Amino acid sequence: MTKKAQKPKRDIYGEVTANIIKAIEADPDKVTMPWQRSGMPIGLPCNVESDNAYNGINVVNLWVTAEIHGFSTGIWGTYRQWSEKGAQVRKGEKSSLVIFYKEFRINADVEPDLDQSNGIDDGKRRVARASYVFNADQVEGFEPDPLPHNDPVERINSVDRFVTSTKAEISHGGDRAYYRNSSDHIQIPDESRFIETENGTRTEGYYAVLLHELTHWTSDKRRCDRQLGKRFGDNAYAMEELIAELGAAFLCAELSITSEPRPGHASYIANWLSILKSDNRAIFTASAKANQAVTYLKSLQAKLSSAKTNNGEVQ
Repeated sequence: MTKKAQKPKRDIYGEVTANIIKAIEADPDKVTMPWQRSGMPIGLPCNVESDNAYNGINVVNLWVTAEIHGFSTGIWGTYRQWSEKGAQVRKGEKSSLVIFYKEFRINADVEPDLDQSNGIDDGKRRVARASYVFNADQVEGFEPDPLPHNDPVERINSVDRFVTSTKAEISHGGDRAYYRNSSDHIQIPDESRFIETENGTRTEGYYAVLLHELTHWTSDKRRCDRQLGKRFGDNAYAMEELIAELGAAFLCAELSITSEPRPGHASYIANWLSILKSDNRAIFTASAKANQAVTYLKSLQAKLSSAKTNNGEVQ
């Protein structure tokens, strides 16, 4: 009896990376990703059953998939989950890949294909597993809840509070935006230099740039301590820019901001593609580290709240 040929092992990292590369290369002149589009409700992709937001690489992959197919919602679910909601996936619709991680103890007998890209060592090892979901635009019999109306002034006030709570040193002036590690401060161009474009308002552009630099701010060794040189070498700078762009994208979604492409964004794309094509786990690392940066910034909000006294003053 001949031995049955073993099915080739699936490279789910490669599939996700290829999907993102495809979206970037589809329109290299425009260089606009889903989180940067105007006229479209932006938010974190969420699961129809649990109502929980996806995180890490799944956010990027589902955003990119929505861009490729023109989906108008961020609601996703498996075939079973849609069926349980009384909805039916339309015939011929193709599913989208999401990844979850199965945990193993360090001393497990098996040697799984370990994922070390999340940048967290908690004494466990995780193996990537694939699941398949469909967007709400691909099903019949489901009506999403109407999107909440956010008052623009209040929405911006909440972003200001978020940024202020980090206690990052931020200066305004000049015509450049950057984070300088030596002085540990963020420099933002004067607000008068931000103009309204077809992609968004002056205010949206301002906050998108500010959140990009705030993500850079988390790279310091006293915060997230991002060390990229050993793995990415000459590409470490471009990798950090990708992390900052993803971090800003995640924050724009969290804080209900529609962002426009920041000045100089297009110049980074060639470097991003070089990294993605040479290392199919680079986007996973960038997403994980961007997620870590956002988590850190959000933790500062919690610390500020816990430091308040009964009369509302901060100790």
